[in-house]
Amino acid sequence: MLKNNFKYSKTIRNWLLVGLIMLIGQVILGGITRLTGSGLSITRWDIITGVIPPLNPEQWLKAFELYKETPQFHKLNSTFTIREFKFIYFWEYFHRLWVRSLGFIFLIPFIFFVVKKQLDFYLIKRLGLVILLTVLTASAGWIMVQSGLVNRPWVNAYKLTIHFILAVLVITAMVKTVADVYRFKSLKTVVSNKIILITLGITFIQLIFAGLMSGMKAGLYYPSWPDMNGEFIPSVLLSSSNWNWNNFINYDTYLFAPAFIQFTHRMLAYILVFLTIYMYFKLKDKIEITSKKWLNFTFVLVVVQVVLGIFTVLNVHGKIPLFLGVTHQLVGLLYFMSLLFLHYSLRKKV
Repeated sequence: MLKNNFKYSKTIRNWLLVGLIMLIGQVILGGITRLTGSGLSITRWDIITGVIPPLNPEQWLKAFELYKETPQFHKLNSTFTIREFKFIYFWEYFHRLWVRSLGFIFLIPFIFFVVKKQLDFYLIKRLGLVILLTVLTASAGWIMVQSGLVNRPWVNAYKLTIHFILAVLVITAMVKTVADVYRFKSLKTVVSNKIILITLGITFIQLIFAGLMSGMKAGLYYPSWPDMNGEFIPSVLLSSSNWNWNNFINYDTYLFAPAFIQFTHRMLAYILVFLTIYMYFKLKDKIEITSKKWLNFTFVLVVVQVVLGIFTVLNVHGKIPLFLGVTHQLVGLLYFMSLLFLHYSLRKKV
């Protein structure tokens, strides 16, 4: 929390907003990369030379030959042509290029603002945390990719979830920074933040399950709603013998783990709808206009998110529909961010 009256310029404020938008874009590109099966198309992580993609037929052939050594090619994409390879290469390349661009847009202005003494120590610390979490996210991303280059044709679901949650933590840290720089606070007597904090906590847990849903491809197993293939609770979850660690580890060999993840994901969604509606009617007449805008956003976004989730499940035909899947991820992230901004807008002090 800010402890002085340091004034940040409009340029710095806009710079931070651009950074936040780019972080959101990075998560969405990650979703596109995942849903198009592009994440394993580039088998090396060359931080500097990786900026330049293949530029001639010989370089493309070399990149394709490297991809042919992966389990994904042998087990899933053995009929791929060079043209199809270029499509998945593009999304993974764009995903990595966006990360590099984000670092570039952050690092150079950051150094400039520090030299010009336009940042106080608080903001330097906050942005240092954002940078640290970003580095950890990138490192976890490469560890995730490595897990899909040995034996299995896709990345490990748990490592994918760690990568995703680290990205969420980066955005969380950036939202806090933006809220502080813009000095979000309430001038009224602050209402209890308890319901917001509870909703935030459950939303964070839901994001973890969203990562597991994605990594385990759990949405493919029960493409129906409101039931799950004719059952409210999948029968595989009702047998005590299935509740063992092995079924969670080997999630791609038996139905139990995907069923558990999707069922829990649905139940958490229902809980969040209830909490958001309750929060809306509890707070709407007690808060200021700025906070009320964030409250309205959360209400609208949770409704849109549930509808998107239902349509995504109902339109699964052997794979997750790209547009619906990515939009579902985006709206879920925006819902989480709106809760954070609502929370910070109700503070007494900044």
